[in-house]
Amino acid sequence: METQKDSNSLGTKTSYAGIPKAEFVEDVDAYMARPENNSHVDEVLKKLDGQHAKYKFMEYNLIAKKTRLQSQVPELKRSMTVIEKLGKQTEEFDTQFLLSEQVLARAKVPPTQNVCLWLGANVMLEYTLEDAKKLLTQNIAAAETNLEFVNQDLDFLRDQFTTTEVNMARVFNWDVKRRQAAKAASK
Repeated sequence: METQKDSNSLGTKTSYAGIPKAEFVEDVDAYMARPENNSHVDEVLKKLDGQHAKYKFMEYNLIAKKTRLQSQVPELKRSMTVIEKLGKQTEEFDTQFLLSEQVLARAKVPPTQNVCLWLGANVMLEYTLEDAKKLLTQNIAAAETNLEFVNQDLDFLRDQFTTTEVNMARVFNWDVKRRQAAKAASK
């Protein structure tokens, strides 16, 4: 059975984002006989459609998170490369800094043992090169792990989409057969 918010391993089908598992409707007659459904097909279909819309919203958010993480990992790796290069430098060198998209500034960089890193939310802190490497290594590992979790959540979410869509079709078809049987019985 698939669980929600289980362990941090990636080996099982688990939702780490708290995505509710869609119930597969095996027996439509029993499902429609439940008190909450009470054989009101339109209400059941509306409820299933609402669940489907919630899954769509979750998918949108997960795709946005995946996109952000996919751009974050290469950026962190580039920062690590720069820090490693700074650690190897023994004399001043010329370089260019990216100020904004397609705007570069030239600079002379003296040998240094410290570097400033943007942490986000307009916060920059100064670190030694070794501490910066440790922080970036941790951030790269965390971003890659989070990307794997997001990919797994997207797979889990696709399964929930499919289950919900199948349930909607089964309930709709059940209603069509019920109406046809009632129409045939009245003739």
